[in-house]
Amino acid sequence: MGPIGDALDEYFARSGIKKRIDQSQIVNEWTELVGAKVSSVCSPQAVDPSGTLWVRVKSAAWMQELQMMSPAIIHELARRGRRIKRIRWVASSGDTVKEPRRRYFRPNIQ
Repeated sequence: MGPIGDALDEYFARSGIKKRIDQSQIVNEWTELVGAKVSSVCSPQAVDPSGTLWVRVKSAAWMQELQMMSPAIIHELARRGRRIKRIRWVASSGDTVKEPRRRYFRPNIQ
């Protein structure tokens, strides 16, 4: 990386933005981080500023199972450099787990 990239990395680290960027990558890397079995029944929605990962789960039964696995999942995420404080599992209505909604910034150009 060049001088600008190094300066940005340093700024992000000092300001705390790097931590939030690393946390948000959980959503994009979910299957790789937790495996195909777990990711087939749940979908990460967001990581909030408090460090809570919100995950939508296929059913209440799976939600209970995953709640018991939370400490191991948090530990594995941390081992891979994705630190979070807690996971909140939310049962989804219906049989399918929807992909997280993505919000995009759309400038008001006239």
